[in-house]
Amino acid sequence: MFKTIKNTLVLSLMLVVGIANAAITPNPTAPKIAAKSYILQDFASGRIIAEHNSEQRLPPASITKLMTAYVVSHELDAGNIKLDDEVLISEKAWRMVGSRSFIEVNTKVPVEALLRGMIIQSGNDAAVALAEHIAGSEETFAQMMNQYAQQLGMFNTNYRNATGLPDPDHYTTAKDIAILSAAIIRDSPEHYKWYAEKEYTYNNITQHNRNKLLWRDSSVDGLKTGHTQEAGYCLAASAKRSGMRLISVVLGTRSENARAQETQKLFNYGFRFFETHDLYQAGHKVTSSKVWKGSEKELDLGLAKPLAVTVPRGRYKELVAITNLQQPIVAPVKQGSVLGEVEIRLDDTVVAKQPLIALTAIDQGSWWRRILDTLLMLIWG
Repeated sequence: MFKTIKNTLVLSLMLVVGIANAAITPNPTAPKIAAKSYILQDFASGRIIAEHNSEQRLPPASITKLMTAYVVSHELDAGNIKLDDEVLISEKAWRMVGSRSFIEVNTKVPVEALLRGMIIQSGNDAAVALAEHIAGSEETFAQMMNQYAQQLGMFNTNYRNATGLPDPDHYTTAKDIAILSAAIIRDSPEHYKWYAEKEYTYNNITQHNRNKLLWRDSSVDGLKTGHTQEAGYCLAASAKRSGMRLISVVLGTRSENARAQETQKLFNYGFRFFETHDLYQAGHKVTSSKVWKGSEKELDLGLAKPLAVTVPRGRYKELVAITNLQQPIVAPVKQGSVLGEVEIRLDDTVVAKQPLIALTAIDQGSWWRRILDTLLMLIWG
């Protein structure tokens, strides 16, 4: 039978003593947002700061192209395509309605030009050309999009095309778009810079990025707008201020200005009333524990991935870390084995938690060590 041992740790750079009795003014509630659905989430911690109907399935319009771009970036990283590959433009791509990059049929256009045209100009023709180049057809590419969506945990999303043009079975949610936006920022930093570009010129035609916040707020550096009559005006955006990055998604607003204004409300609220801190790095020691019958007597425990927390501004010093360890830990121990959990608490609320893993492997000890520890375990229970 395993026992759970709880230890309270004082987080580095945090002062716990003398704070608990201090008077705390609660944060104001989030502003009212004129959208069918929205979410405001911290990038580092994943904490949802504000949301409304964030899991409601809605048409995403051209925000769809975030997944199209994500798939293209992965194909580039895998070496299956290159930025300077020449893509032959099909008649289907050339005839696409809606936003266009004005590529010409039967011409060859580099992947980079198509990718930037799709991200900055929202070119439907560029999206279809990329889909056909990678998968042979847009329909097959949509299957790839859905596979990536499942891998990312976007379980309320289904894609039918690479553009976001209306289809009854083409839908997603604000929450899923936030997951995808974070993945783009995390996994494709070399391509993410294009989402901040205000204009792009192709075929001697200059078009502006439809994300108005790129002009209004210098902290905003992406991501994508969308609009159809069915979807309304939508915007997935990200902003970074003083090292803190937030992701906002608003779906179903009434106008171009409205989607920018409602997003700005969310950003101003999040940055004003919350703060995010990195607590532990992946692979660094969080705590240690005794190991029985091992070649070493003590094992360092840490995290497989970084842990950050988002808390109301001014309450960072009140955080307490509690480690819950499985006992006894008996050798052999494999590196990466889950042996407990660390919880980060604010008052009585768990604001973050993550498994504790063995940072190193420990082999069985000598026969003498095994016999001695067996006797001690019997004596001590």
